[in-house]
Amino acid sequence: MKKKINIVTLGCSKNLVDSEVLMRQLMKDYSIVHDSNDKADIIVIVTCGFVHDAKEESVDTILRAVQFKINGDTEKVIVTGCLSERYKKELSSEIKEVDGFFGVNELPEVLSALNVNYKKELIGERLLTTPSHYAYLKISEGCNRNCSFCVIPLIRGKHVSKPKEDIINEARFLAKQGVKEVILIAQDLTWYGIDIYNKRELPDLLKRISEVEGIEWIRLHYTYPANFPAGLIKVMVENPKICSYMDMPLQHISSRILRSMKRGLGGQKTKELVKKIKKAIPDVAMRTTLIVGYPGETEEEFEQLMDFVKQTRFERLGVFTYSHEEETSAYSLKDNVPKEIKEDRRDQLMMLQQEISYELNKQKVDTVMKVIIDKKEGDNFIGRTEFDSPEVDNEVIIQSSNSPLLIGEYYNVKITSADFFDLYGEVEV
Repeated sequence: MKKKINIVTLGCSKNLVDSEVLMRQLMKDYSIVHDSNDKADIIVIVTCGFVHDAKEESVDTILRAVQFKINGDTEKVIVTGCLSERYKKELSSEIKEVDGFFGVNELPEVLSALNVNYKKELIGERLLTTPSHYAYLKISEGCNRNCSFCVIPLIRGKHVSKPKEDIINEARFLAKQGVKEVILIAQDLTWYGIDIYNKRELPDLLKRISEVEGIEWIRLHYTYPANFPAGLIKVMVENPKICSYMDMPLQHISSRILRSMKRGLGGQKTKELVKKIKKAIPDVAMRTTLIVGYPGETEEEFEQLMDFVKQTRFERLGVFTYSHEEETSAYSLKDNVPKEIKEDRRDQLMMLQQEISYELNKQKVDTVMKVIIDKKEGDNFIGRTEFDSPEVDNEVIIQSSNSPLLIGEYYNVKITSADFFDLYGEVEV
């Protein structure tokens, strides 16, 4: 019998893609489970090292796996990913029971530690862990930005675009697996192409992906506001396969803080860009993330941020409390906003967003929306519109008693009611 290997994925969707690539390489040699609580002969942990809480979760997960090994339930523990890249030396000396620590670009070395040869013929193939109708598509690695609070360039290195043909081949592979929705991910989608084509090529890449048979929705995650590609808005307006959805982490609106964050765009220019996008794509659902408690953030600057959110009325919004990360340029600043104030500011913003989300959701009642069905939970089917990304955004809840629905299929759904973060509806016959 093949030995069982449990791939445990922590952190973002980029890590999930890395896990799926690893799993495809291991398929012939191991029985594979993903994020399983069952016993396994080998555990591979793909770690996150982005902020303090993520680092804690990664260490706790490693220690639990080590305990399985000590108890005799697991033979081998392998650790890879961002935390391992960032703290390999320290982890190796502190947690000696782990059989190997590997960085983010060491897939062949991970495979070698598992007595498996790297198979070049499998490049572009993955073993999907998402429902079969959607998948993440990573178009680049690393980042050339120098945001003062962010460790990603230190971990993942400089931006490296994946050639268009490789991306298109991967999109075709996904479509053959039944994928209808691809979610483009990168640390910075808008930088795509500069390093290998000497210009920003995201608009052209989107056109090429939209030509892949079987792909019906294309979703954009992590567009960067500074030097936003002019052609991107145009292709979103003209191409019906590109969802009216944009994830653009803005982080703040105070020009002083944005300067300190090294974001490359001040508060006024940020507002103008958001207005430009919303004017060109009136139904666009904009998701953003903000940071509160950045070093020196005053009450007045926080109120600026609250006013910006009130006026802009983002469809989706997440808030992080500032995490003081060593090796970043902001680490030289004094982390002088108390934890309690950071958390209070986060809570105030999220309460405001809850009200905005509820008001926007109520406007959708009595409209008919195209919905893709993700899963069934109890007596309900759970779906999403083009304005919602999986796991992080609103869901559409449909009572299964109305009609049997197929997972991964699209339906026209009349919205009958709404709450803060979800819509409820019935399939139109």
